[in-house]
Order: sequence, then C-alpha cells, then structure tokens
Amino acid sequence: MTARVLVVDDIEANRRLLQAKLEAQYYTVILAENGIAALHAVEKHEPDIILLDVMMPGMDGYEVCRRLKADPATAHIPVVMVTALNDVEDRIRGLDVGAEDFLTKPVDDFALMARMGALTRYNAVASELRQRQASGLRAGVDNSDSVSVQDKPARLFVVDDNQRMATRIADMLKAGGHSAFTLHEAGGMTGLNELGVDILVLSMLSDRYDALKLCAHFKMNEATRAISILLISDPEDRQRAGRGLDLGASDVIFTPVDKQELLARVRTQARRSRYIEMLRERVDRGLELSVIDQLTGLYNRRYMNNQLEQLLQRSKMGGRPVSVMMADIDHFKSVNDTYGHDAGDEVLQEVAKRLKTNSRVMDVVCRPGGEEFMVIMPETPGGLACAAAERIRLAVAASPFKIYGGAKEITITLSAGVSTVNGPSDTIADLTKRADTALYQAKSAGRNRVESIAA
Repeated sequence: MTARVLVVDDIEANRRLLQAKLEAQYYTVILAENGIAALHAVEKHEPDIILLDVMMPGMDGYEVCRRLKADPATAHIPVVMVTALNDVEDRIRGLDVGAEDFLTKPVDDFALMARMGALTRYNAVASELRQRQASGLRAGVDNSDSVSVQDKPARLFVVDDNQRMATRIADMLKAGGHSAFTLHEAGGMTGLNELGVDILVLSMLSDRYDALKLCAHFKMNEATRAISILLISDPEDRQRAGRGLDLGASDVIFTPVDKQELLARVRTQARRSRYIEMLRERVDRGLELSVIDQLTGLYNRRYMNNQLEQLLQRSKMGGRPVSVMMADIDHFKSVNDTYGHDAGDEVLQEVAKRLKTNSRVMDVVCRPGGEEFMVIMPETPGGLACAAAERIRLAVAASPFKIYGGAKEITITLSAGVSTVNGPSDTIADLTKRADTALYQAKSAGRNRVESIAA
C-alpha cells in the first residue's frame, strides 16, 4: 500500500533525505521548501500524508498545520511533524493544532515507515468512505443531517498488569473528561465492543502477556477491529513499538507518560475514530436513502425490482413459489382534494404502518409510488397469498384513520390484486401485470376487496 507524501522542510538536504527513504519504499514524494509553498502544493497535488518540518522561516509548521486543519477541504489529511525539538511541550503544541504525530530528527527509518504504514491504512479507509459518500451525493442522496460526534469524550480501556500504573493512566484520562476503566476493574478483556470502547490503551511493558499478540488479535477480530489501539512503550523498545503500528495499532506514547501528551494523543485518536464513524454513518444513510421511500419508510421501486428479480430467479431454479400483492388506496384522490395533501401523507404513512404490521418478517413491503403498494411474499403459493392479502385488507379497513394530527377520523379501504410465479418462463413484467389486472378487477367489482388472476 503506497501514498502521495508531501515533504516540507526549508533545508534541501533534509528534503532529499526523506525523499530517498520514502521513494525506496515506493511512496510518491512531493517537495516544498516553506509553509507557503506547502499550502500551494497541498492545493495542487492533494497529498495523502504530509511530513511537516516545525522550524521554518516565515510561516512555521504549527501555523501551516493549523491552516490545513481549519480548511474542510484539507482537514482530513494526516500531518506528521518532523523536528529536532524533543520537548513534550513542543509535541503537545503540534498535536493541539491537529498533527497526528511527531518524528524527531534524525528520523529513525523503522519508526518512519511504521508511522507511514499506519497512516496510509487509516487514509485508505477514510478515502474510500469519502468516495462512497460523494457517490451518494452525486446520485442525489442528501445526508446533510448527519451529526458529527468528533468532539465527544472517549471511552477507554487500560490494559496493564501493573495495577498501580493502570490506575494512574485511568486517573489521567478521567481528569481529562474521558471515561476510563482498567483491566482489574473490568475483570477481563471480553465484551469490549459491547462496552462501547473507543480506544484501547495497551501497555507493552508487561511480562505476563504479549502486547503485540493482543494487538494482532484485536485487529483480526471483527468485533474489535474498529477500536483504536494506543500503545505504551519504553523509549528503548522503539522497534517493537513500530511493529505494533504495523500490526494495526494507531499510536504510540513512550514512558514516562506525560498527562498532557496522553490527553492530546487520545483526543487525536478520538477525533480520527469519530471521523471514520461519521463517514460510515453517512455512507450507510446514503445507501438506506437510495432504497427507502422517505415518506412511508417502506422500500422504493428500485429495491422492489431488485428483490423481485432475485426471488424470481430462485423460484425458477427449483425454489418455492413467489407471490405478490399489489394494492391501491380506494378514492385516494378525494382524500387529497377534500382534506389536503398533508392529510393524504398521513393516510399513506398509516397504510404503510398497517401493511408492515400485518406482513411477515420475510415479506418485502414496498411503495412503488403514489397511493400504490406492493407486498412481495417469498415462499408463498397463491392460496396463502390471497389469505394474507385479505388479512391486510381487513386490517386497513378495521379502524378509522386519524388525520390533522388526530383531530379528525376518516375511513380508508384498500383494493388488492394477487399473482404467483407460474413456471420458468415467467418474468417480472408477467407477474406484476397479472397482479395489476387482478387489482383492476377488484376496483371494478366495487373496491375494498382482493382478487386473484390465474396465469
């Protein structure tokens, strides 16, 4: 997995050194010699990751990072500060303006590549989700009501067999407004996903368990794969820490753990996790909006046709018969003309509710459009389908419909037509045409009834 990397440093030798290291691992490298050039390069080349020197004349790295993170078009790009400074306050300042991490000069090759690998994996997931979201927007799906949860406190689980150290870490996190509990308090590591854990703080200092095996286990397990892992490592154990990043850990903090750095790193991981969560919610909502009728909550015509095609093929290949009920609200035009379209919408919503309530879980209840509804009944022969349609008709007519928010009641009835798949030559058009013809017969015979037409 590779990426486009923007290297920003005012010293050419430093730029060329990082370029050589990255290109040896098949990264595509873009160079910029100062902050202004970096902002122009980001706009022109859209890099996946930025390696940003802190100490530059004019606009320093902190200001460049702040501007990038303040711009919605570039806020998602991971920034790694590269500096000769190794003071905790300098690291925290960088993390506070939105940087993902620090690398200290001279840059350790293994730490650099491990960090690049971790950020590239994160970026790949985020990029795919953004593309899916963009596809939904191009298709006319509006998910602008999705709520960002990036700034909510995180829920953390501290894994360290040194109870005193684990409690100290948990207390730091609680003081920062997060929810944290230790391995000792939980009594085990089962059910992390059910507990709603966002970040797992995993110590690499224990002799009683292998932190890297635990890291690999959590990333292989589908239930815990989305949980971010923050490793606590000895500064002399950088190679194993880098290996942890390779295995899927999101970040590393070295001992002795500084409270402010810990909180800054947790905040960064929480924001990243919330960002992915927000993108997934938007993509899921976009997929839902593409197949759901927004007024009634039933499936739309697109989903209806897709399900009919699949069920019809299954039936033709020796499966059980498929039946459909096509229904239409009697005298619906007069409802709109007499009481208004808002009242008509209330009627459509209540009809949809009664259809869903009186259908089986396996049935597919759809609204193709207007006042028409269809119930697809898998594994259902014609006789049972007619009985089901009659049950639905009775449920609609059984009690008055409330309109104007419950201020008035009116009587609503349905007419329905039923048809069943008949042989391998049957098509969706044949099936729905017979149901439509049966529905027309029900209307002609006086409405509020169910008719079935033989193939």
